Amino acid sequence: MKITLKKLLGSLVVAVAVIPFLFSFMVTGTVTIKGSDTMVIMSQRWAEAFMKKNPTIKIQVTGGGSGVGLAALVNGSTDIANSSRPIKPAEMAKIKEKFKSDVVQIACAKDGLSVFLNKSNPVNELSIEQLSKIFSGKITNWKEVGGPDAPIKLYGRESSSGTFEFFKEHVVGGDFATSCNTLPGTAAIVNAVKKDKYGIGYGGAAFDEGVKDCKVKKDAKSKGYLPTLENINAKKYPIARYLYMYVKTKPTGDLKKFIDWTLSAEGQKICAEVGYFPVKK
Repeated sequence: MKITLKKLLGSLVVAVAVIPFLFSFMVTGTVTIKGSDTMVIMSQRWAEAFMKKNPTIKIQVTGGGSGVGLAALVNGSTDIANSSRPIKPAEMAKIKEKFKSDVVQIACAKDGLSVFLNKSNPVNELSIEQLSKIFSGKITNWKEVGGPDAPIKLYGRESSSGTFEFFKEHVVGGDFATSCNTLPGTAAIVNAVKKDKYGIGYGGAAFDEGVKDCKVKKDAKSKGYLPTLENINAKKYPIARYLYMYVKTKPTGDLKKFIDWTLSAEGQKICAEVGYFPVKK
């Protein structure tokens, strides 16, 4: 087939016009996020929505636990460490020593740390003291807290989890019972309690599908409350916490653009959609 000079030049003009268009959608920057399993779903939703608006910036999200994410921040293998617990002074010191900068903490959502019960369990509320005794192994039968005569089955997180550390410090107040079944994520805990009539577990409020949330009382004389936005904002629910993003220095460029967007009305709306509570209205 004979190709005329006119057609060849026309094809080149089209190609020249298309190439810049294609390059405009190529990834020019990547932001890596690692850490809290509690925050994975929320962070993935943030990443998807952000990348639709900013196709040249790639956001990579992985879990592993808060401790894993903060360790990755210390060794420089992630841009953002997601954590469901505050960073420890020793972790901050390591970052300052290695990068000669002060770590930056960003509170990006609120969470009511839920206590999960099987839906068939007649127990509906427990005090912090009762929860402490249950998870430390001092209370081992549901009849001791107004339930059936049946052994309590405990389900909890692994020690690298920020949720594990928060629950241990603010609820258990000591070591967990050796009988506590350690599971790799909140979804696994929910699934176990869903199948176990006498099971009890804990985790982020966003994961409570198929189980019931236990009302929690500050003490024996207090009223029990569920982990709702209203109760958390009114400081009535006693096991509320912030969820954090940590970066090793003041964010700039694509990193700052992403973090600012998560705190915007659009980003905070997604936070609410997945079952957590906005830090900004």
